[in-house]
Amino acid sequence: MALTVTRDFVSFLTKTNAIAVAVGVIIGAATQKVVSAIVSDLFMPLVGMVMPAGDWREAQIVLSQSAPDAAGKITVNALKYGDFIGSLVDFVIIAFVVFLVTKMVLPKEPPPFEMKECSACLEKVPAAATKCKMCHSAL
Repeated sequence: MALTVTRDFVSFLTKTNAIAVAVGVIIGAATQKVVSAIVSDLFMPLVGMVMPAGDWREAQIVLSQSAPDAAGKITVNALKYGDFIGSLVDFVIIAFVVFLVTKMVLPKEPPPFEMKECSACLEKVPAAATKCKMCHSAL
């Protein structure tokens, strides 16, 4: 029983590419740390020059504020545009890195065939064809 379940599980892992997906998730998590470091250490100081002084990811437009409670804590209702811009920049950079990796890994598409039109049925056929695939007339 246990041997059958183990064999079925190994078969499942190999047939469904579950191992490849797991490796992809692990590499994606590691890439996220690298991209976040690039964003926070290289790009964000440049964005910070345009944004308000200080930690620009904390930039916000305060809509309302509550009076201090007994502990002296103030509740702020605000639009946190600095955090939004930071998340947006993170997303764009991650998407660009995924695009570059995908472009390097996936095989190049072959160039499209040059096509011509069959004079009898007006079907598009490859230029090197000598017979139409639809009406079987000579080209």
